[in-house]
Amino acid sequence: MKFNKAEIYERRRTGKLIFLAVSAIAIILFLLVSNSLVKELAQQERERMGIWASATEKLAKANIDTDFDFLLAIISQNNSIPVMVADEDYTIVDFRNFHLPDKENSEKPVFEELTQKNKDFLNTRLREAGRGLSLKKLSETDPHFIRVEIYHNTFQYIYYEDSILLKRLSLYPYIQLSVMIILAVIIYFAVVYTKKAEQNRVWAGLSKETAHQLGTPISSLMAWNEYLKASGSDPMVTDEMDKDIHRLTVIADRFSKIGSRPELALEYVNEIALRSLEYMKSRVSGKVEFIMNMSPDDHGVLLSAPLFEWVMENLTKNAVDAMGGSGTITITTGKDKEKVWIEVKDTGKGIPRKNFRNVFSPGFTTKKRGWGLGLTLVKRIIEDYHGGRIFVKESEVGKGTTFRIELPGV
Repeated sequence: MKFNKAEIYERRRTGKLIFLAVSAIAIILFLLVSNSLVKELAQQERERMGIWASATEKLAKANIDTDFDFLLAIISQNNSIPVMVADEDYTIVDFRNFHLPDKENSEKPVFEELTQKNKDFLNTRLREAGRGLSLKKLSETDPHFIRVEIYHNTFQYIYYEDSILLKRLSLYPYIQLSVMIILAVIIYFAVVYTKKAEQNRVWAGLSKETAHQLGTPISSLMAWNEYLKASGSDPMVTDEMDKDIHRLTVIADRFSKIGSRPELALEYVNEIALRSLEYMKSRVSGKVEFIMNMSPDDHGVLLSAPLFEWVMENLTKNAVDAMGGSGTITITTGKDKEKVWIEVKDTGKGIPRKNFRNVFSPGFTTKKRGWGLGLTLVKRIIEDYHGGRIFVKESEVGKGTTFRIELPGV
């Protein structure tokens, strides 16, 4: 089953969208699984704190028959979850596993013996968690507050926070995801840069080899034309041959400039646009009408004249092909702040918006014949060699397309 080049680009675009969709789904699943594990661990910590609170309550109500060692063992096993015990007035009775701003002499200091800075730290932490509500109400609505009865109708409240491990695990998936995205972006740009550099080498090598191969037959044709002139051949024939030989020489010169930095000279947009179009006018159908909307002031730009003429010829030829050899091509020039611009508008078949960027990609073409390299060369010449910009300004299927070139003014 065969596909034209436009369909191949459409399939590539669809493939990229599918890849992005699959990646997004994978990321969502990854986050869901990670969050599920974090929630499960948080639930386990709540259960542990429930057991710890129960042990604390039983220890407060203990009698002589109570297994103190067992209860104390349960309480002492909490070495990771930050916890405070306070009365109804937010007065802290006990605490453990908080990282205090001031280091204390004892590993497990008593609250009353803390420095004022540490006391303020714990009090602030508790009151911020309480949000100004009563601890009794919080114990009924917030799982991080647990009410315990230490003796008849006398209650204390246990406030606990997520352990450091749980906090780290809750952040870990997002950190891991961020690192993965950064690495993917770095790899993507490295691959794109490498691919572009390889394409540049191929372009330069192919262009210079083409110029080299054209050099020998052009020299031979020049010699044969001089011989024909000396032999008394019809001057009309030899003059036409001179024009074609000159044209081949210009083409070879253009190819030789691809891959190396061309010399830029001061040129005027109106003049060079008219000069390049004169060649095309004599080689297209009489059914094609050219309209020139030249700016009253001919703006100067730094250009390589042979390469820029190539750009204009490519855009004009594409416009003629898009119109099927019949229609109107409008060339407009102007200046906007520091940029000089040229627009080439046709009345052809137009370009779908989804292909606005693809038209400059190597191999993209909607024609049955051709390599789809014309607009790729145009983009390279304008952007890489002249520091300008070319893009599809507007296009409507069935009505035509406008290409816009912007160049730095002088």
